[in-house]
Amino acid sequence: MRDEDLRSDDKRLPEPEFIEPLKVSSSERIYDSPWVGLRRDWLELGDGERQEHHVIEITDAVVVLPIRSDGKLVLIGQYRHPHGKTHWELPAGRLNEGEDPAAGARRELLEETGHEPGVLRPLPGFYPTNGISAHYAHAYLATGCEEVGELNLDPAERIIPRCFTPEEVEAHLDAGGFEDGFTALTLMYWLRLAR
Repeated sequence: MRDEDLRSDDKRLPEPEFIEPLKVSSSERIYDSPWVGLRRDWLELGDGERQEHHVIEITDAVVVLPIRSDGKLVLIGQYRHPHGKTHWELPAGRLNEGEDPAAGARRELLEETGHEPGVLRPLPGFYPTNGISAHYAHAYLATGCEEVGELNLDPAERIIPRCFTPEEVEAHLDAGGFEDGFTALTLMYWLRLAR
């Protein structure tokens, strides 16, 4: 368990039996930037056979479900360059090097919505793309949020914050309206565990 969170340990399935990892015969850096890295690992399959496996290296992230003191949820309409769409999401972002996840959650919430939480509680975190990356998302529930300032966006961020009732957000989720995995999974955990 990565965080003290809302899930109950006594109801979890037992961990699967240990599976011996494949040996990495060689590893090569293909690309590096401050944003993302890509490496190629060669895995030994046995009988002299090898298989190429690409690993995307991305720093861990946070995602925050903000609920205001009036009970409304704060979502952000955000434009996403890779697919060219604007859709509703929860505030989220990468952790800075050495940054505590809870501090990162507070920072992202303030930057992207102008809100500060009254109480911040961890929800279960997750690996959004564990077949190709060790990238981990720390999820948080922020209650008692109050608007305290202006947005502080990165130059390439295009964000519009809006407030919705829990019923509106749940109906949008049930209709398949949330296309962002960070948002959909965090909302589902909240609906199952925190309410």
